[in-house]
Amino acid sequence: MNMYVNPQCQSPEVLSFHKHVLDTDDEHTAHSLIVSMDSKQESHCPDDPLLGIPRCSHSPGKDEADECVVPEIGKEFESEDHAYRCYNRHAALEGFSIRKDFVNKSRINGVVVSRRYTCYKQGCRPTKRDLNAKKPQKETRTGCLAHMTIARQPNGKYRVTHYETKHNHELATPYTAHMLPSQRRITFAQAVEAELANNSLIEGVPKLGMGFDSEDHAYEFYNSYAGQVGFSVRKDYVNRSKVDGAVASRRFTCFREGFRQKDKRDSNLKRPRKETRIGCLAQLIIARQPDGKYRITHFEENHNHELVPPYRIRMLRSQKRLAAGQSVGTTKDGFVLQAMSASGMAFKPVRDGENLVCHHRDSKKSLPAKRIRGMEQGESESILQYFQNKELKDPSFIYAIQLDAEGQMTNFFWADAKMLVDYGDFGDVVCFDTTYRLSKDCRPFAPFIGVNHHKQMVIFGAALLYDETFESFKWLFQTFLEAMSRKKPKTILTDHDPAMAEAIDSVFPETHHRLCAWHVYQNALKHLSQVILQLDSFANDLSCCIFSHDEEQEFIDAWKAMLEVYDLWENEWLDGIFRERERWAMPYGRHAFYADIKSAQLSESLNTNLKKYLKSDLDVLQFFKHFGRVVNDWRYKELEASYDMSQHMPRLLGDVILLRRARDVYTPKIFELFQQEYEDCLNIVVNRCTENLPFLEYKVSIYGQVREYTVIFNLDENSVGCSCMKFQFVGVLCSHALKVLDYRNIKVLPGEYILKRWTKDARL
Repeated sequence: MNMYVNPQCQSPEVLSFHKHVLDTDDEHTAHSLIVSMDSKQESHCPDDPLLGIPRCSHSPGKDEADECVVPEIGKEFESEDHAYRCYNRHAALEGFSIRKDFVNKSRINGVVVSRRYTCYKQGCRPTKRDLNAKKPQKETRTGCLAHMTIARQPNGKYRVTHYETKHNHELATPYTAHMLPSQRRITFAQAVEAELANNSLIEGVPKLGMGFDSEDHAYEFYNSYAGQVGFSVRKDYVNRSKVDGAVASRRFTCFREGFRQKDKRDSNLKRPRKETRIGCLAQLIIARQPDGKYRITHFEENHNHELVPPYRIRMLRSQKRLAAGQSVGTTKDGFVLQAMSASGMAFKPVRDGENLVCHHRDSKKSLPAKRIRGMEQGESESILQYFQNKELKDPSFIYAIQLDAEGQMTNFFWADAKMLVDYGDFGDVVCFDTTYRLSKDCRPFAPFIGVNHHKQMVIFGAALLYDETFESFKWLFQTFLEAMSRKKPKTILTDHDPAMAEAIDSVFPETHHRLCAWHVYQNALKHLSQVILQLDSFANDLSCCIFSHDEEQEFIDAWKAMLEVYDLWENEWLDGIFRERERWAMPYGRHAFYADIKSAQLSESLNTNLKKYLKSDLDVLQFFKHFGRVVNDWRYKELEASYDMSQHMPRLLGDVILLRRARDVYTPKIFELFQQEYEDCLNIVVNRCTENLPFLEYKVSIYGQVREYTVIFNLDENSVGCSCMKFQFVGVLCSHALKVLDYRNIKVLPGEYILKRWTKDARL
């Protein structure tokens, strides 16, 4: 078997591992390569944390200026521009902008002999020109001395001759670094990803009896802990000794502790201050000991409010002055106190890498024939090296490669730690799409997609498939299943493909398999292109017929009306897809949970972002980079939605107990859906009730309409179910069921009808 592995990019342990794989006689290993490296291996390939794309300094064709280099005296660069870009990238990570300062050029040939790059707050701005200015510029320079000086060497390279790291001002946070003048090429989502990439578990949790050298050390310790958790700290009461005035005890509280006293002036204020205190009881109390030290005598951990997400912590009052990594003291127990940066992940990190390794022992999982599609020269090696670099940076990153009968790399699957966590939270419904190709010659990209609690797109994993046969799909689904700790989705939505359907039945026999209605619509546009060109309104009518009818009879009537209007009764393709309507049409399969995925939103959004990067004439690494940016954008949107959720409450239709309870638990997007159902229930009437104890059967209908819905209420369990099955399909109670609950004087939404995946606590 021939496989390319660049030895310059490997540690000795990795080389040893690959040598074992390449020399093995095991038939399965020769056909299905699944790579996992020890998390203790040391990376030899610098990564690009801002883009989330690893870079290998030894890879051919790499732009060295994109390396993430920590400047130091003696470090050499290929050119002046190379030095500038490396220093600028380092500045982005640290949180400052840089400026090109003095330059010394040779009088003979004009070549730069030496150059200094400084912090953008270096020096002071002249004041003469500001005297007549109507809107004088803000003073941004503070006389900062941080800089890097380079000098040209006889070999033509530039060496760092002086390097000053200390700044006299506060540094920008990773999520605002993109706004600095020299960093504006970094997107906001990439900056957030850089913040997420620097995650760490919460360290230094306060414990009773923990000792400190002084009151200030105790405060810094608690404030550091607060910075990791997501709240600000306030100094509350202090009890001083009557003898020497020393602090005998002190309480530090959450910034939302207590309640603000009513200000008599509030009635006359046009813009009263926002209420920030809500009676939070989280606190830490210390008391002075006979030896002069301070120990924790009381610690309350729980808060009664939403905590601030990691990328917003630096905005809290007590966190603004903390610099990342600044040592502030040591406890008596030897605990090193640090002012931690707000870099906690928005999800629980996956640390046990061995649980993520896929092990296949069945040789039947290999591809018995040669792959269907060819690759560009060097494409497989680039993909492999990209995966290896990613895993060296993140031990939780996993990837799998399937080989064909000739030992050539054929199919690829990968997922990072965030994708695994997302699947754990929202993997009940998965959309698997292999249609991201503009033509047969485009790169065969196949993502696993879902929706989060804000009804936003999340990705669980991705694949490049150069062979779309039953064996390939079966290998991919088995690999995906093992990567996700063998947790199977409840529902999987796919395109119409017999080989794919057979593989799903083999790997996910208990999963409800449905055809994606959006794919049906796209296929219809292709097969009926002549009709669309001749009749402008046909596409809209077809879309309405597919997506707008939730009742079976309404759908059938609309379909027949469409055939009649456009005289398409003899169209074989429409006739065939209609016969399979129970596999894709909205009125069918409502007993399975779909997370309300029934339109083109998911696939169309991703297709728009990626289609130009799927063309085969583009380098595969460019595709990976753009895909990483797209995923970062989605992740930032979730962070933004979660933060907005903690700051704003949706408006209520009225002071209704049921709605107040729902607003407290649901995310705003889901609450809007629920509140609409409640509003609709106000127009529903109960026509009659039939008793068959312990069941009560209610017939309800919308006022003025003939159609009736059957709602069953269980007296023993206080449970309710409707014939429209919206709760089973979407996960939110329908207006018919809400009407019956109100009819039964149930004013609080029962807990069994609140799906955690739609709540604010879905990530907990």
